[in-house]
Amino acid sequence: MWNVVGYATIVIPAAVVIRMIKNSNFNEKEDPQSEMEKGTTGHERSDATPVSLRRTASKLLICVAGLQMSYIMWGILQERVMTQSYQEILPDGTTKEVKFKNSQFLVFVNRILAMGVAGVYIIVTRQPQHRAPLYKYSYSSFSNIMSSWCQYEALKFVSFPTQVLCKASKIIPVMLMGKLVSKKSYPYYEYFIAVVLSVGVSLFLLSTGTQKKTAVETTVSGALILLGYMLFDSFTSNWQSELFHSYKMSSMQMMFGTNLFSSIFTFWSLLQNGKLFSSVIFAIDHPEFAYHSVILSLCSATGQLFIFYTIQSFGPVVFTIIMTTRLMLSIVISCILYQHPLSTQAVFGVIVVFTALFLRVYARYRTKGTGKG
Repeated sequence: MWNVVGYATIVIPAAVVIRMIKNSNFNEKEDPQSEMEKGTTGHERSDATPVSLRRTASKLLICVAGLQMSYIMWGILQERVMTQSYQEILPDGTTKEVKFKNSQFLVFVNRILAMGVAGVYIIVTRQPQHRAPLYKYSYSSFSNIMSSWCQYEALKFVSFPTQVLCKASKIIPVMLMGKLVSKKSYPYYEYFIAVVLSVGVSLFLLSTGTQKKTAVETTVSGALILLGYMLFDSFTSNWQSELFHSYKMSSMQMMFGTNLFSSIFTFWSLLQNGKLFSSVIFAIDHPEFAYHSVILSLCSATGQLFIFYTIQSFGPVVFTIIMTTRLMLSIVISCILYQHPLSTQAVFGVIVVFTALFLRVYARYRTKGTGKG
């Protein structure tokens, strides 16, 4: 309840977003793409210097290893922090098991470290001059912290494999948000794949044995929070694409600006609802939790750097394949470590989802290769 009240004090930017979208020429521009992807295309076409197979293979191996290690470790720690207990030593020398419940604090630590990593990178590499109005980052920052909060909170109601599978199918709300915000149109295969994804996710979620908690209210709460995650996350990517298109900033500048406002928003909300100091005290009293929180945030920040490097070096298709594989591995590892039961129907649903994702990657590759994309 207090998390909602705290975020209510910064909900004004969300209303301003809607007003800006209605009053701007956002919908009249061409199909927005990430500046990273545009930069990648230009780089690949203009680079006429032949690169040895060994060097290319080495770079690809570094990207694969970096992304897999960063985000698989991030997923494992995320589930550990939100679902498992930490030991607390009582005054009489006995111990008891306690859980950390304030996911907002984890978002705050994550954004602070990500902002620091981006700031150091900008200073070291001397990024080009920044042109975007700073306040425009606040809109994607708000949606970004809300999607992160939903992501952590969902683990209180649904299993990690369920969360990962829903994240894998977020193409559906992304398409809906694209049509609502920027009037985008999509090829027919995108709609077909969206339907297949819906079927796969439905098979997984409706299977018996997927959830340890089977109460109807628990399932509904988890589904609503996951829906909130996907909607906020979809808006974030669409708004950032528009900023990339309009102001041509670098990826690191986007990362710094977004995390700057996210840090301010979460700090103010934590301070207002009185959770900041209690979370810090919890971290001091439970060094294992503090260690997990820092490593969790470092994995996220490092993973973002590998995302930018991979897209710049090999393009978005290769990146999508790597990240899709990562999602599959995350589900397998989570089921092994935390003993999530999966029925035959659930396994079939997972196979349907990831088959659809790989088909989407292949279809987009073929479309671009024939010049129709």
